[in-house]
Amino acid sequence: MRAGWGEAAEGMTAVTSVMRAHQILLARVEAALRPFGLSFSRFELLRLLAFSRSGALPITKASDRLQVHVTSVTHGIRRLEEDGLVRRNPHPSDGRVTLVEITDQGRELVERATVALNDEVFTAVGIGDDQVRALTAAIDTLRREAGDY
Repeated sequence: MRAGWGEAAEGMTAVTSVMRAHQILLARVEAALRPFGLSFSRFELLRLLAFSRSGALPITKASDRLQVHVTSVTHGIRRLEEDGLVRRNPHPSDGRVTLVEITDQGRELVERATVALNDEVFTAVGIGDDQVRALTAAIDTLRREAGDY
């Protein structure tokens, strides 16, 4: 019965392994971002804004693209705004919409943070390149089957 899990043992092992791997990788990401005063969620928001054509997006669109609730994005914006990394602006043609825009300071910080993440985490995940591709493919299948995209 494999410690009471029976036929669920392999699935339980897979799920708990992924959850532990998430904790390990998140700790590495947070350690790399700590010198910049950023959490991963705030980094993602800055990176999204820096990638956008104008450096600004409606708050609801940022929420959709990050796949998080608008309340979470608004909280992150508040913290980034306090640090001078983003600003809120009214939409030029739709008074109901608020844009969040990355500042020059925010753009400079997210570029430095991206270099740190690349150097400290993304180029050395902890497994070989073939394993990275296989892991990515497996997780992609899981997400697609769950309707994540």
